[in-house]
Amino acid sequence: MSQFKDRHIGPDSEEVNLMLEKIGVSSLDELISETVPEGIRMKRELNLSPALSEQEYLQRIRGIAARNKVYRTYIGMGYYNTFTPSVIIRNVLENPVWYTSYTPYQAEISQGRLEALLNFQTMVTELTGMELANASLLDEATAAAEAMIMMFNSRSRAQVKSGVDTCLVDSRIWPQTRAVLETRSAPLGIKLQFSEFAKEKYEPAKHFGAIVQYPDANGEINDYRPFADEVHRGEGKIAVATDLLALTLITPPGEWGADIVFGSSQRFGVPLYYGGPHAAFFAAKEAYKRSIPGRIIGVSKDATGRPALRMALQTREQHIKRERATSNICTAQALLATMAGFYAVWHGPEGLKEIANNVHSLAVKLRDALEAKGFKSLNTTFFDTLRFRLPNKLEVEGIREKLLSRKINIRYFDQDQTLIGMSLDETTSESDVQDLVDILTGMADETSVNIEEFISARAIPQNLERKSVFMEQEVFKKYRSETEMMRYIKRLERKDISLAHSMISLGSCTMKLNAASALFSLTWPEFTSVHPFVPIDQALGYHEMMDELRADLIEITGLADVSLQPNSGAAGEYAGLMVIRAYHQSRNEGHRNVALIPSSAHGTNPASAVMAGMEVVVVKCDVHGNIDIADLKDKAEKYSDNLACIMVTYPSTHGVFESSILEVCNIIHEHGGQVYMDGANMNAQVGITSPGIIGADVCHLNLHKTFAIPHGGGGPGVGPIAVASHLTEFLPGHSVIDNMREGISAVAAAPWGSPGILPVTYGYIKMMGAEGLTYATKIAILNANYLASELKDDYGILYSGENGRVGHEMVLECRRLKSNTGISEIDIAKRLIDYGYHAPTVSFPVHGTLMIEPTESESKEEMDRFVDALKAIYAEIKEIEAGIADPEDNVLKNAPHPDYVVVSDAWERPYGRGKAAFPLGWVKENKFWPAVARVDDAWGDRNLVCTCEPLENYEEE
Repeated sequence: MSQFKDRHIGPDSEEVNLMLEKIGVSSLDELISETVPEGIRMKRELNLSPALSEQEYLQRIRGIAARNKVYRTYIGMGYYNTFTPSVIIRNVLENPVWYTSYTPYQAEISQGRLEALLNFQTMVTELTGMELANASLLDEATAAAEAMIMMFNSRSRAQVKSGVDTCLVDSRIWPQTRAVLETRSAPLGIKLQFSEFAKEKYEPAKHFGAIVQYPDANGEINDYRPFADEVHRGEGKIAVATDLLALTLITPPGEWGADIVFGSSQRFGVPLYYGGPHAAFFAAKEAYKRSIPGRIIGVSKDATGRPALRMALQTREQHIKRERATSNICTAQALLATMAGFYAVWHGPEGLKEIANNVHSLAVKLRDALEAKGFKSLNTTFFDTLRFRLPNKLEVEGIREKLLSRKINIRYFDQDQTLIGMSLDETTSESDVQDLVDILTGMADETSVNIEEFISARAIPQNLERKSVFMEQEVFKKYRSETEMMRYIKRLERKDISLAHSMISLGSCTMKLNAASALFSLTWPEFTSVHPFVPIDQALGYHEMMDELRADLIEITGLADVSLQPNSGAAGEYAGLMVIRAYHQSRNEGHRNVALIPSSAHGTNPASAVMAGMEVVVVKCDVHGNIDIADLKDKAEKYSDNLACIMVTYPSTHGVFESSILEVCNIIHEHGGQVYMDGANMNAQVGITSPGIIGADVCHLNLHKTFAIPHGGGGPGVGPIAVASHLTEFLPGHSVIDNMREGISAVAAAPWGSPGILPVTYGYIKMMGAEGLTYATKIAILNANYLASELKDDYGILYSGENGRVGHEMVLECRRLKSNTGISEIDIAKRLIDYGYHAPTVSFPVHGTLMIEPTESESKEEMDRFVDALKAIYAEIKEIEAGIADPEDNVLKNAPHPDYVVVSDAWERPYGRGKAAFPLGWVKENKFWPAVARVDDAWGDRNLVCTCEPLENYEEE
């Protein structure tokens, strides 16, 4: 039986030998010895369990799933059971075109997922009553933190001058939201004041903004209009946490004065997944469009004047603003936002209101039935959440025991043992409510009551009932049959390039195979239907898997412990830096706040450092792209007393295993600092070296890169952090469920971040085994060096190691071509679309270059096609240089060429249609037609439109 690694790794043994011969080495081991400095190479094999076959893994994961208990759960607290429409499961969640696509930086081959995200944004703006929304954040709690920071950064000059630094927060928010606010506020010098909004005056001299929850954590629907007016009179801003389903029935915050509205879209068809991944939403007034964190999808036009979508306002991105960025959010939860947007398309406004009315009606019947039998409802208003004071004869423990015996979870309150709470959801039926009533009244020695006897009144205040219409756009009206919905999803799918089409060669993004065997469990109810706040003994399968995964990641990184809580790579960066901060504080060295960051670093590094309260000091790189050791020594010495850490990527962002890495780490340690290693390039380390070997104290791991989680068009991501032994006590804890950590406060809403996606990484490691993981790393390095050897003579490789080798990625030089011909790296990227390829990483880490990473999953045949495409493009550039092709009107400047351009009757190009559309013979066999011509980015920013009106309505202002 073939091993899984043979299915995962692209080149077979014959291809490996051919590539080794091409690059001039006799074996993989010789290549590794020339690429990875000997002083950091592992002297032993990874100590992991033997590799499982795909069939053995499926048996293993089924056994693990069986240990999770799926109870009827009414805990709520921001997490609710939902029905994921089958048409979305089959055509989106399980469809590699959707789950393997990349963040839509290259708009021309991303029009499908851009439209899906535009639907999400439109849904959010319509339901919240706001003017602008982004294309998702990580979770509700971190979205709250983003709102707090956004309000803080947008204070008036007078407020800044007066030192206004406190955010007033209603105490009736979710406890997990409170915890993350406490984490994120501390390093920025933001003070939090928690109190009930009705009992606390807003003080303009003290408060810069306020955060409330609507409905609140007790289920009450409060009228915040007078409070919002009070905040605005004091020149403050108000941010509102809310529930999208509730907003179909209650007045949207945008209609009573909210400046920012945020929350979770989870209950719109995204499974519970024991806490994640889920897409948060974030909406604001248009006045704050340049301050909103994350991605915004906007409407622009292409070179022919046709409407086209793109990511708008990209000048805010971290790789440009770096330490001046106001957020470190990079990608978020695009696949989950896409699912939530399709859920809204599938149900439409009438369907959403029907679901909401049913939930509310059942909640009213539950309240009335229990009140009739001696339970005192503490809610005067509510949507789906109720709290009850128990009759004197009942105790919480007895109720808990009884309900657990019936496989039912409700909410309990540690601070008050006379209270119980229940939140109903889309999956709750009348028989479920009747069961609750029968059990609870039976324990009170009362005869039960039939809930059908109660007329379903409303518990929403009349003055807060929604009067405005919403989601009247055509897209939310026309796809009611499964046939039409399936075709709509397919129409969007056909507009995008994904790994299902061809290699995605993005440097530092590691777009490798996401194996089907590792993905099967993502739709199993034992994983999808577990609430994050159930007793741990109901999630023993999850914990068995997570414990094994942590142990494997500890072995792979060579560090002492791992936290799985950070739910993205950027969140992992932040968590790691906060652990370092806590460590210094524990040693009475809280003054250590300087982060040294090489000029080549990922843009999220300086942004994360600033968010962790650190001062960024940039370290130069030398002419070879390596950290300038002399400059590092100077700055480490200069800032020795205040040095907190260095943030270093290894191999470097330039794609090189720097031989000085041990010296770099020693210099930092000698000056009392810690070494933070960005794990973006771990795909070149696993089994060959490790963060522990090079001397790192903490690193984050991008599971959607090295460890095979699907990228999903910009998420789900998971960014666990691994730490050395002296930092383990500072790993993030959680305030709702004890996650066995006593360290910093929570960095994510859920105790273990996004457990629902962890079976993918778990399966990847278990099926690859130690030998397979190490071999994959070697092949990733081989593939990169093979491409470098093929492309160096035409383009040139900007950086290489001491022996002329690149790591798992390379930077392709394009600046000489531009100076000679005017053809830029952007033109090359756009022309690659005509050959059926997504562009490499453009102008990062060096402006005017392309960064390429093939990964171990790509075969020699596929890489040869990619090389053929780049060589053909080089020949096209040489035609311009030779005067054969027009310097402005040529295939590169006009690329890409969509079908409607190629078949146009008005073809007036100085080159043929065949050259435009079918530049190489094999392109004809599998032609990908871009949906639009080159998109005009500047026009889109000048005419910002971020909702899905009919495209013909978009006119230049």
